[in-house]
Amino acid sequence: MSHSEEEEIARDYICFGNPDATVVILDATCLERNLNLVFQTMEITDKVVVCVNLLDEAKRKGITINLEKLSEFLGVPVVGTIARKKRTLNKLVDTIYKVCTGEIIPKPKLISYLPIIEDSINIISPVVCKMLPQKLNYLNKWICIKLIDGDEKILNSLQDYIHINLLTEEINSKLEDIYVLYEKFNIDKNNFKDKLVSSIIFRAEDICNNVITYERLNYNKRDRKIDKILTSKKFGIPIMLIFLGIIFWITIAGANYPSKILSSFFTLIQEKLILLFTKLNAPRWLTGILIDGMYQTLTWVVAVMLPPMAIFFPLFTILEDLGYLPRIAFNLDNYFKRACTTGKQALTMCMGFGCNAAGVVGCRIIDSPREKLIAMLTNAFVPCNGRFPFLITIASIFIGSYFTGAFSSIVSTIVVLLVVLLGIILTLLVSKLLSKTILKGIPSSFILELPPYRKPQVGKILVRSLLDRTLFVLGRAISVAAPVGIVIWLFANIYIGDLTLLTYLANFLEPFARLMGLDGYILTAFILGIPANEIVLPIILMSYMASGTLVNLEDTFAIGEILISHGWTIITAINVMIFTLLHFPCSTTLISIKKESGSIKWSILAFLLPTLCGIIICMITNGIYNLII
Repeated sequence: MSHSEEEEIARDYICFGNPDATVVILDATCLERNLNLVFQTMEITDKVVVCVNLLDEAKRKGITINLEKLSEFLGVPVVGTIARKKRTLNKLVDTIYKVCTGEIIPKPKLISYLPIIEDSINIISPVVCKMLPQKLNYLNKWICIKLIDGDEKILNSLQDYIHINLLTEEINSKLEDIYVLYEKFNIDKNNFKDKLVSSIIFRAEDICNNVITYERLNYNKRDRKIDKILTSKKFGIPIMLIFLGIIFWITIAGANYPSKILSSFFTLIQEKLILLFTKLNAPRWLTGILIDGMYQTLTWVVAVMLPPMAIFFPLFTILEDLGYLPRIAFNLDNYFKRACTTGKQALTMCMGFGCNAAGVVGCRIIDSPREKLIAMLTNAFVPCNGRFPFLITIASIFIGSYFTGAFSSIVSTIVVLLVVLLGIILTLLVSKLLSKTILKGIPSSFILELPPYRKPQVGKILVRSLLDRTLFVLGRAISVAAPVGIVIWLFANIYIGDLTLLTYLANFLEPFARLMGLDGYILTAFILGIPANEIVLPIILMSYMASGTLVNLEDTFAIGEILISHGWTIITAINVMIFTLLHFPCSTTLISIKKESGSIKWSILAFLLPTLCGIIICMITNGIYNLII
């Protein structure tokens, strides 16, 4: 009973992709609800292996499951696992192999529905059976159910995958007979799916009563007590902000020193490279392109971007491992409902903090096409990991510097947190605007499962956050920074008359940039940085340095001296932070929106929405500042 795109893809593959086996993973702590998926899966394939995972969580909560008895009730092999312990997976692997090779032949015990439903299936079943290929005979009952239910999507899938048109006169005649039968017994055909689900739920409940024993009934008492605080209307949002603030503060306070070490190391390597190029009598232009352009951009990205990411991602992953991120979505659900969108958008927005492109792809979990588009169009309103280091650097230089000691990092943290809040508020406002204009509709409801609180696995957190996230993002930034560093060096060193190409472009944008409280070089950097947000600040600095070099950047204060010497003030920093939050998404995100939406017009709108918001807000803040000053 698929409701979203990824569920349809999974269903169609299980039905028509001829898989050797299908493994259904169940949560041992809520087996009754999970069995719903098992019964639905067994209706579309007989090669099913049931994996009951999280047995350690179940034991902790006093839940014991008789796996052998469960296997007897289902008619398919059942294996218990604790996925974090590799040794428990050996039996699962062995069972899958035996099912694939035919050594174990599952014999699923399908649901027996209400007599009236079974009678209606028997009316249409012989006709459907004649039309199906022999290899798909197992799908007969399920297809009959879909025909009675009037599920057009599965009928289209049958047409696409096996080229069968089931909407024949004979089938339509049988369907009419079924509907007449329903009228005879005063049954509303629109409630057909509800009756199917009820049968599954009752069967799942009956099985669980026979296979599960509880040592204590209040096993989740501790989690509920914590949730009363973390998800309460009074404390939920403030606690969420405190958690985010702590993460930002630790990141800001801890990133500067390792950045300085890395910068000194790369400067030493640069000196050696210059000596090598000099000994080889390399032409000046080659030295400029490879060292002043490419090398310095690459090393700046590593020195300035790596420490904040290496701190931020593990901390954020700890919240994820604890089970707190779904609580954030729960706290924001009501606000998204008020914006006439689904609460699932809160989940995709949280994904956007890691990567906006990933957040866009994550919008597949949203059932409504309208709400999915809104979520994709507004995902870039929250800062991704490519923008966080830039925001942290600017906040530390221009706002945190007004304070000393611990207050400096605390104030910088508050500023970054306010920027994040601005992004969340604008996400809600723009979502509401879209819902009332070009994407009108009523918000859909959804059920959000709050997982149990778990002890974080520090080792896996470090591997996942450092390898899968930090190094991945850094690698993407480096791959973009290398060619951009060369391009910027060329722009800064190719002259037309007395001015470089970079200066011509910056001068052209200067009047408009001044209205926003920026300058032409800053706006140029944002435009040239569309491949990746990570390289905007390096482009700004290279633009300011006539030779395209970044000399002696040992820490953020050295960066600040360069920016201040080129006319940056507090209002410049504020508007740069605003425009960092609110400007066009990176090229990867735009491409993802094009692929997910199937239309370039939505990518264009996703480009324009945050950019226009950024321009307008920057102009307003700049105007207010000039009036006051």
